[in-house]
Amino acid sequence: MTVKLTYLGHSTFTVDADGVKLIIDPFLSPNNPLAPNAVTADSVKADFMVLTHGHGDHTADAVAVAKKTGCTVICNFEIGNWLMAKGVENVHQMNTGGGFDFSFGRLKWTVALHSSQLPDGSDGGNPGGVLIHFNDGTDVYFAGDTALTYDMRLIGESGGVDLAALPIGDNFTMGPEDAVLAAQFVKAKRVIPIHYNTFPPIKQDAHAFVQSLQDEADIEGIVLAPGETYEL
Repeated sequence: MTVKLTYLGHSTFTVDADGVKLIIDPFLSPNNPLAPNAVTADSVKADFMVLTHGHGDHTADAVAVAKKTGCTVICNFEIGNWLMAKGVENVHQMNTGGGFDFSFGRLKWTVALHSSQLPDGSDGGNPGGVLIHFNDGTDVYFAGDTALTYDMRLIGESGGVDLAALPIGDNFTMGPEDAVLAAQFVKAKRVIPIHYNTFPPIKQDAHAFVQSLQDEADIEGIVLAPGETYEL
């Protein structure tokens, strides 16, 4: 089995896990100014969708993609209710600390420290991250939008992760310095920086972050341009 992650800018990924297709926090063209123009809600393929929280820069294309693909949407309870009210049929609701076995592997809902109002003002419940143990044994942590939290140490104490996708934008989430600490807390072997450069308040130098990660923590960082794929 191979796990291939394609970064679509901001915090959006598509994942191919031995043929099972996931999309994480769909914020696609034209809503996402960093997303490749060819990647729209009409063009993506997905068997599963993961929504870490309710903000529009993570859910803008969720309803359209879910209805187009018929994928199973994995999200918290409140977002699940919101989606079903909009006609999305396949929803798997979770909550913090819970885990569930899907066809691609086991997904655990983790703590994130942020907010989660939906685009129309509805309650988005508690934000979260996801820790996925894929069927081939690969562990990937999608932190979502979060501050640095001491709870991240629990992931490291449980064995760490092969890859962590961590926000570095600052202002709305943790910045580069805290992301270096987060990478150490979760004992990541590799880190992909996310949630930066989409808007002026979160402008960051991802390559400088990767250098700091190497110098301060001896952890490999991978900067992906929107549309690039990384294979684990």
